[in-house]
Amino acid sequence: MTETTPNLLLPYILAAQAQKHVTLNEALRLLNRLVQLTVERRGAAGTPVNGACWIIGSGTSGE
Repeated sequence: MTETTPNLLLPYILAAQAQKHVTLNEALRLLNRLVQLTVERRGAAGTPVNGACWIIGSGTSGE
């Protein structure tokens, strides 16, 4: 058996796994990034918060 789901690559919780909550929390973080994705803002002006999704304008540079 593989350790991740085939499409989203979410981690499976294995039978004899220690600290199952760590695997579940990682799967929830992945789902949070993929499902119900919404764009917060367009353009590069401003400071995005962790987890926010922005559309970066053309001609931008830097990180």
